[in-house]
Amino acid sequence: MPKKQTDCTAHNQDLINYVKSNMPKDKVLFKAADFYKIMGDYTRIKLLAALEENQMCVCDLSVLLNMTKSAVSHQLKVLKKARLVKSEKRGKHVFYLLDDAHIKALLDIAISHISEK
Repeated sequence: MPKKQTDCTAHNQDLINYVKSNMPKDKVLFKAADFYKIMGDYTRIKLLAALEENQMCVCDLSVLLNMTKSAVSHQLKVLKKARLVKSEKRGKHVFYLLDDAHIKALLDIAISHISEK
């Protein structure tokens, strides 16, 4: 990606150098942006909110969200690839749950933030 040229002059080069050295690398920031794009989908956030409450199978999620099994499975595949959910097979059923406590924390923080007055 080509770097954009600024039309500004630095007022505090030491500060710029400090911030630049402490920022995450571009590769990490691109991955973070992709992560939030995945979480930014209404259907996927609903699935995550449901799984925050309890692990569930595709059919139960399908009924809960009034979606086809195929549509739910597709969204779960996207979430699983992004490591937002994981699955556990029990007998003939596969149950989905949040990948780890970080995902729950991100959901809780987002909902808390938008609920502020």
